[in-house]
Amino acid sequence: MIRTAPTLVIGGSFRAQRICIEVARWVAAEGRKVTGDAYEVVDLKAWPLPLDDEPGIPAAGGYTQDHTRAWSEKIKSAGALIFVTPQYNWGYPAALKNALDHLFAEWAGKPAMIVTYGGHGGGKCAEQLQQVVEALHMKLAPTKPALNLPREMIEANAGQIDPAVQFASHLPTLRQALGELAAV
Repeated sequence: MIRTAPTLVIGGSFRAQRICIEVARWVAAEGRKVTGDAYEVVDLKAWPLPLDDEPGIPAAGGYTQDHTRAWSEKIKSAGALIFVTPQYNWGYPAALKNALDHLFAEWAGKPAMIVTYGGHGGGKCAEQLQQVVEALHMKLAPTKPALNLPREMIEANAGQIDPAVQFASHLPTLRQALGELAAV
């Protein structure tokens, strides 16, 4: 199924020496190869969403802040969503949770996919994120690629990676998940 709206690949990390956006770009490039659809990388660092600055709850809508209205429009414009996130202490970054919690109805019904990475691949992070994605009524692709990073790379914290090389062994799983997402 060809989507008319782009798939948003949301990079869920703010850290200064992060590799998240490079991983997200790689996922988007692979997505284009697998499906032929349009993919857009969304860097949460470019979307300042202050904590709890709306007077009402997201489920009620009626946003008062310009940044929340802009974020709402961005998510509404998506044909599907891919969350690319590192695993931090068995969970996912607060910036991603905040971006999810800023909205409610905009997420509902959207096809979604989770890609995690870390020293253990990010499986525990994916479990937590899956609970939130399901609570927001997104349609989750069953395969959740968990990309392993060697300890030396994590400790070096250089902010540099070539995902196509580093995660080459994970490419079949990523492509399977992208195919599942396209079918949702």
